[in-house]
Amino acid sequence: MSQPTSVRLTVAQALVRFLSVQYTERDGVRHRLIAGTWGIFGHGNVAGVGQALLEAGEDAMPFHQGRNEQAMVHAAVGHARQLNRLSAQAVTTSIGPGATNLVTGAALATVNRLPVLLLPGDYFATRPADPLLQQLEHPTEADVSVNDTLRPVSRYFDRVTRPQALIPSALNAMRVLADPAETGAVTLALPQDVQAEAYDWPAEFFADRVWHVRRPTSDPAELAEAVRAIRAAERPLIVAGGGVHHSEAEAALRALVDATGIPVASTQAGKGSLRHDHPADLGGIGHTGTAVCDDIARTADLVIGVGTRYSDFTTASGTLFQHPGVRFLNLNITAFDAHKLAARTLVCDAKAGLETLATALDGHRVDPAYEAEYGAGKERWEQLVTAAYRADDEHAVPTQTQVLGALDAVVGDDDVVINAAGSLPGDLHKLWRARSPRQYHLEYGYSCMGYEIPAAIGVQQATPGTPVWALVGDGTYLMMPTEIVTAVQEGLPVNLILIQNHGYASIGGLSESVGGERFGTAYRYRAADGTFSGAPLPVDLAANAASLGMDVLRAKTIRELREALGTARASDRPTCVYVETGTGGPSAPPAEAWWDVPVAETASRAAAVEAREEYDREVATRRHHL
Repeated sequence: MSQPTSVRLTVAQALVRFLSVQYTERDGVRHRLIAGTWGIFGHGNVAGVGQALLEAGEDAMPFHQGRNEQAMVHAAVGHARQLNRLSAQAVTTSIGPGATNLVTGAALATVNRLPVLLLPGDYFATRPADPLLQQLEHPTEADVSVNDTLRPVSRYFDRVTRPQALIPSALNAMRVLADPAETGAVTLALPQDVQAEAYDWPAEFFADRVWHVRRPTSDPAELAEAVRAIRAAERPLIVAGGGVHHSEAEAALRALVDATGIPVASTQAGKGSLRHDHPADLGGIGHTGTAVCDDIARTADLVIGVGTRYSDFTTASGTLFQHPGVRFLNLNITAFDAHKLAARTLVCDAKAGLETLATALDGHRVDPAYEAEYGAGKERWEQLVTAAYRADDEHAVPTQTQVLGALDAVVGDDDVVINAAGSLPGDLHKLWRARSPRQYHLEYGYSCMGYEIPAAIGVQQATPGTPVWALVGDGTYLMMPTEIVTAVQEGLPVNLILIQNHGYASIGGLSESVGGERFGTAYRYRAADGTFSGAPLPVDLAANAASLGMDVLRAKTIRELREALGTARASDRPTCVYVETGTGGPSAPPAEAWWDVPVAETASRAAAVEAREEYDREVATRRHHL
C-alpha cells in the first residue's frame, strides 16, 4: 500500500508535529532538539498552538504551564545550558503583552549564545478586524506588530503569513538553534488566523530529521601561528569561557594544562572548566575575580581566550591586561568573538581546537618559576576563601559569605548552584569552589534579576534528580517569584536560598562608590526628610514563598542555616531556606580590578566630586588592545 504524499493539518498542528521529530546529534549521541513547550494561552494562540499541543499529546510534545512569559524563556534557557545547547525548549504566548514579555528573556538567550524557540501569536494576516484587540497601530507601517520588538534580540526572526511559508521558516529556525556558532533566541511570529488555517503538507516535512552539531577544527595556518605564539610566551594565561562547557571540552582543557602548566582563569560562564582544586585553576578573572588571577593577568604576555566573549567585567573594562607587549589568541567557534581584542584567531570548536593545540605543543611547558609563582598565589587566596567562609560562633547571624560557606559544606559534586544578579555573583565568582563542570550556573551575560528560580526549574527538567539551588536576594525575589507555583505543580524539588538584606544591596554599594550615596536602593519607609531612610519595610518574603506552595525553613543563626540546608537537600519538595544576613562577620575580599561606571563630571555634592577624582585616575589606565 502506498504511503500518503500529503497530510492535511492546520499550521499550528503541522508546526508541533514537525518540532516533535527534530533531533541534534554530536559525537554519536542524539537529543530531542525541542524537548517540550512552555505556554501561557490567550486569544492569539489558544485556538491555534494551544489546540495543536492538546491534539499532539504529551508523548509527542510535553507541555509546561508557565506563570510569566519572561520566566518561561528563562526556564528554557536553563534547560538548554544544562544540556550543553544540544536540546532546547519552545515558548508560546498570545499576542500583545504576552509577546512583548518575551523580549527580556530573548535578549538573555541571545547574549549568552543559548538556544530557545519563541512562538508568539500575532495579528490577523487577513485583517478581518482592524484594529484587533491589543494591536499596535503604526500610522505609516501597517505591517508592524509588537512582535517586531523581538527582531533585534533574535538570531532568526520570521512572520509566517501563509501556511506554505512555514516549511522554509521552520527549517531555518532549526538550523540556527542547532548551530553552535549562530544559536540564540529564534522567533517565529504566528498570526492567529494562520495558526488555525489548514493546508496539505508534504509528508516528508514530518520525517525524523537529525541536525549534526559540528566540531570544526582549526585552520592549519592559524594553528601554526598560535603554536608559535604560545611557545614564545613567558607568562601565558588561559581565559576559559562558557564555550568550554558548551563544547564539553573540560577534559581537553585539563589535558592541555597538565601538559603545559599554563594557568587558567575563568569567566562567570566558564567557571568550573577546571575543578577548583586543580593546581592551575586560579578562579575568576576581572572585576569579580581573585587576587591571584588578576595579578597574573596584569603581567601576562599572552592571553589565550577559549570560548569567551570578553565582557567588560572579564577585562576590567580594558584596564586589567597591563603587560606592555600583551597579545591575545582566541579560540572560539564564532569568528565574531574570536577576533575581539585584535587577537590571533583559532576559529574552531573548543574541544577539537584544544586537542589539536595540545598535540602541536607536545613537549612545551612554562617555566617552573612561573608555576611556583601562581601556585603560591593560589594557596594564599584559598586561605582568604576559608576565612570568608569561617563561622566561629554557631549562634551568630550569618553574613552572605558564611551562607555560601554553609552551602559549600552541604552540596555534592553534582549539585547545581544558580545565580544571576546582585552582590552574589561577585562573591560566588571569587569564593565558590566549583567541583564539576555544571555546578556553577551564573547568568552574567545579561545579569537578569529574576532568572534564578525559573532557570532552576529548567535545570531540574533537563537532569531529573539533580539537586538544584537558586540563590536570590530580596530584590531579585520580588522581580519574579511566580514560577514557584510551576515547581510545586510539577513536583520539582528545587531549592531556593532567599537572602533578606532589605534592598538592592549590590547597587547600593556601587552607588556609594560612584558618588550616588546609595540613593533609591534601600527597601525602607520614607523618613521625615522624604528620603528612603526610615525603618525597614515589614515584608515577609518567607510567608510569600509559603503562600505559593513551597516548604519554608527559617534560619536565624549559622547553626540553623546548616540544618535547614541539609533538610532542603534531602527533601523531595520545593523548599525555601530563608535567612536574614548580618554585617558583623566575614565578608568577601574587595574587588581586585576596576570596572568602568562613569561618574558625574561635575557635581556639588562632595561624594560625587571625590568619586570623579578616583574615576579619572582609573580611566587613565584603560587600553585599546590593537
